[in-house]
Amino acid sequence: MEDFFKHKMRSKNPAVIAGIVLLIIVAVIGFAALFGFVVMWLWNWLMPEIFGLPIITFWQGVGIVILSKILFGGFGGGGSKGKKHHKGHKKHNDGNDDFSKWKHYGQFWKEEGEEAFKAYVARKGGDVNLSAEEE
Repeated sequence: MEDFFKHKMRSKNPAVIAGIVLLIIVAVIGFAALFGFVVMWLWNWLMPEIFGLPIITFWQGVGIVILSKILFGGFGGGGSKGKKHHKGHKKHNDGNDDFSKWKHYGQFWKEEGEEAFKAYVARKGGDVNLSAEEE
């Protein structure tokens, strides 16, 4: 799998990679601030009037989001670890989840990759021109 990422990032400028990482960090901080603000706003709108609870600050809202994440989980990407599938949904296994073969990817690409790809495209009737600019 490591070779796969090396292959995908081989033509990327280190400044572009650093920019992507910085963008992800800024996005995470932005979403955390947004969640904290939404919790604070909803709490201050509902809780004092309904239950007579005090108004909270932004940082207390962020703390409530973190506490709820710790206690209840959530914000998950839909993984099915330990969870039962809903009725009617079947897990599809087409055999593509075996990543143990990826350790050979880098060596294959060095030895046969470009020629094998050109042969494949030729069999399909296409035209391929791999040059340094297109990679």
